[in-house]
Amino acid sequence: MIRPPSRVSAALFVVFLSCAPAIQLRDMESVVTERLYFGRNVGSALAVTDSAWAVFLQQVVRVNWPDGFTFWSAEGEWQGSSGRAIREPTFVLEVVHAAQSARADSAIVAIVAEYKRRFSQESVLRVRTAGNASY
Repeated sequence: MIRPPSRVSAALFVVFLSCAPAIQLRDMESVVTERLYFGRNVGSALAVTDSAWAVFLQQVVRVNWPDGFTFWSAEGEWQGSSGRAIREPTFVLEVVHAAQSARADSAIVAIVAEYKRRFSQESVLRVRTAGNASY
């Protein structure tokens, strides 16, 4: 016969679970995740090919961000000035860095500026999210 847990052991279990997040966060550092969205069209034509993106990664992203990054292809949609929805193939680049890093901010600004210049883009969406990470 299996007995149900006593009230004391159940209470201890609840206390342990409530402490678990604090225990886990102790080994983590404050970080910022930056996610950049790079549209690939100029007008209605695909201007940034996969090979052009590969060159951009090698010449610009790796030079400015040697610590490592993640990227993937996506499909975006946004509202144009006409009010109509515009779909656009997109590259998403994600980097994680220590919070309050002037070097990281300068690198992101340089990457965005060069993409806009090189591929005649009006903008690159930049999203910053604070969090915790361990390596």
